[in-house]
Amino acid sequence: MKKAGTEHVYLDCRHMDIEKFKEHFPNIYEKCKSIGIDVAKQMIPVAPAAHYSCGGIKTDEWGHTSIRHLYACGECASTGLHGANRLASNSLLEGLVFAHRCYTDSIKKIKEISFNENIPDWNAEGTTAPNEMILITQSIKELQLLMSDYVGIVRTNIRLERAMKRLDLLHEEIEALYETTDVSPQLCEVRNLITTGYLIVKGAVFRKESRGLHFNTDYPLKSKLIQNIVL
Repeated sequence: MKKAGTEHVYLDCRHMDIEKFKEHFPNIYEKCKSIGIDVAKQMIPVAPAAHYSCGGIKTDEWGHTSIRHLYACGECASTGLHGANRLASNSLLEGLVFAHRCYTDSIKKIKEISFNENIPDWNAEGTTAPNEMILITQSIKELQLLMSDYVGIVRTNIRLERAMKRLDLLHEEIEALYETTDVSPQLCEVRNLITTGYLIVKGAVFRKESRGLHFNTDYPLKSKLIQNIVL
């Protein structure tokens, strides 16, 4: 797909018994049907999805982060249960064990925490309601596409460089919008998405090797055995 510049490849299920297909893959069958694809007669366009980032927020054994009173668990966290790969069974372990640990630790400390109830109302003076939501929705689409095409499962240095340049431009445009228009959930979402995209690309640029989920063709795996295990 990357070499040819195509958006998908095709999965051919035309040889399968259609009733068995419906039984085993009812959701796929219904989705294909809803977009006009008859899996018994037509091939299914498919594209890979990716976990771009595997953890990252360092915690201790109780889910504490470096920020006081902030816990992290699940796929956002780097607790030590995952290595360079996101392992399916470890995600269950992560969710069960560290969610419980964060809970048991936090209920012990919640009574000792003082909360500031004197929070002023949001001041939107000088901003206006957005006239065109397309400026936000199109930015989200553009961000999703550039992350998928340039930072997807297999990366290269030149694609990461292009991704960073386009993220910089998106950041400038959205920040200008943020400064002049009323705050909305959609606007906050796209700002957060751009920040996350920037961190992912920056981390990928720093890593000068292929390891686990991170595969850069400019830094091929040294060991064929390791490559076979990863793939």
